[in-house]
Amino acid sequence: MLAWKDGQPYSNRYGDVYFSTDSGLEESRHVFLHGNRLAERFAALRPGEAFTLGETGFGTGLNFLCAWQLFEQVAPAGATLDFFSIEKFPLRDEELRDALALWPELVAQAEVMQQKWRRRVHGWNRWTFGGGRVRLTLAITDVADALAKLPGGRFGQGQVDAWFLDGFSPAKNPEMWSPEVFAGIARASRAGATLATYSSAGWVRRGLVEVGFQMEKAPGFGRKREMSRGVLDGVAASDAPPRSAIVIGGGLAGCAAAYALAQRGVQVTLVERAGELASGASGNPRGILHARFSAGMNPLHRFVLAAYGHALSALDELLPVDGKLRAECGLLQLAFSDAEIKRIGRLVTLDWPVPLFEAVDAETASKRTGMAMERGGLWFPSAGWVVPPALCQRWASAAGITLALGHGVDTLAQTGAGWQVAGQDGDGRAWQAEADIVVVCCGHQATSLAQFAHFPLTPVRGQISALPGTTASVALDAVVCADGYSSPAECGYHIVGATHSFDDVDTSVRTVDHAVNLARLGEHMPALREALGDLDLDQLGGRASIRCSAPGAMPLVGRVEPGLYCSLAHGTRGLLTAGLSAELIASLACATLPPLPMTVVVELSPELRLKPKHSL
Repeated sequence: MLAWKDGQPYSNRYGDVYFSTDSGLEESRHVFLHGNRLAERFAALRPGEAFTLGETGFGTGLNFLCAWQLFEQVAPAGATLDFFSIEKFPLRDEELRDALALWPELVAQAEVMQQKWRRRVHGWNRWTFGGGRVRLTLAITDVADALAKLPGGRFGQGQVDAWFLDGFSPAKNPEMWSPEVFAGIARASRAGATLATYSSAGWVRRGLVEVGFQMEKAPGFGRKREMSRGVLDGVAASDAPPRSAIVIGGGLAGCAAAYALAQRGVQVTLVERAGELASGASGNPRGILHARFSAGMNPLHRFVLAAYGHALSALDELLPVDGKLRAECGLLQLAFSDAEIKRIGRLVTLDWPVPLFEAVDAETASKRTGMAMERGGLWFPSAGWVVPPALCQRWASAAGITLALGHGVDTLAQTGAGWQVAGQDGDGRAWQAEADIVVVCCGHQATSLAQFAHFPLTPVRGQISALPGTTASVALDAVVCADGYSSPAECGYHIVGATHSFDDVDTSVRTVDHAVNLARLGEHMPALREALGDLDLDQLGGRASIRCSAPGAMPLVGRVEPGLYCSLAHGTRGLLTAGLSAELIASLACATLPPLPMTVVVELSPELRLKPKHSL
């Protein structure tokens, strides 16, 4: 709870100021930037290298904005910055705006930060800044829980190069300064990592010494005589990031992976068997941002929640709302069955951030959607629809990506320096290419490659129907979902769907599937079905495509073996999950901070979930 005292932000929850009353901006620079020698360390980075900062206590975001500004001023082109921060009680939108208004010289960074801030979800958030050079991972959760889920300890090697310890006063917020937190900081750090804090408390320094930091006092800022800084024992070692990559598959998953790698300076060849991008399941004229989860919040639902927030933020940059390629019209999840009523009832008892969703009755649902609804449900105000092929084009047009359309891949093979792919182009001519790493994103067709033959990938046929809008039906101005969905009429048509047929790879449009889509529409959205009037099934437009699923509905995302990665089995969620999955693959390949807690990374990992049945 933010309050104001003498023109400065103040926390009623902890009874403490957010920063020095002398100058919060100069305090941040003195304690955290100078205390960690960031100017010289940023300047010493090489193209392709990443530096990782960790922070306990995001607060107003002032430290992040200062670090971002310094990085842009002194870091060489091609270097990137990861900033990981933890905040249990995030400020409301207006609170953040008012606090950051104190620093006019950070206005450019603050405006971008506020745009991202409205997309926050509980758990882990991944946002990019500065054209992709700066990545912020904000964990909205308990500090000890967040630290335990960073790389380090049982999750491999720590990756943080420097820390800002900036919780409220140790005397007023002891949970942020506990032995458990100190141990988590050390576990998540590289050897040689530094830290700085405004606190000069002896017990804080002794606690950090106990976990391996060499600590010392240093001159404090303003009226504070002393601060503390330290360095973790050991010498840091870093692996060289890949310089080149081949991404196989030109749908949402592949285009997103190519984009994420290119943002890190990797030269990418994006290979697609068809003659154009988004020719398969990613080629539908409209896709919906549909985030569905339950009160239990298992790893799948945590992944979907994080992916939803990431997708909204990424789309704001890549495909801004324009009503033609993307609409933020809202989405209603209907409580259409007893099971859905129970799921929604459990969900709304939890403490969700207001911008995410709200429970609505039938009357409110009707007002929000513009069409009479017989039931209420969950209203997602920021959801809507996107044109998937347009998003693929935006991703694939990034600098550093070369397209190889009309090129099929038949084999993958390790070489002394990396990987080789080989196949035939559209004219039947043999071709091959080599790169440091390969990322496979071609859906169920991945099983034709020897390294993926054992993957439990199931093709799932889905057909959508394009229904001509009428004077009455165009009143619908939001997406409505039950066990199917309908979008508002754009370009004269509602998109309704989709059917699900397992182990079916026929992409011809079927009249019987149009009938299925219309029957579902009539059952759950009778007002819309009536508004559409009589329809000739034989004359309806539509599209059938093949999605890919895996047991448990969790995608397979991550490393398969050294230098080989995949992003597969997104099912109906690809529009939502492809972007965050791409960030995960790029972080693994480049040994940078992952965008998700390691407990979720492990659940996504094909290397850990599947045991290969072939020998290389």
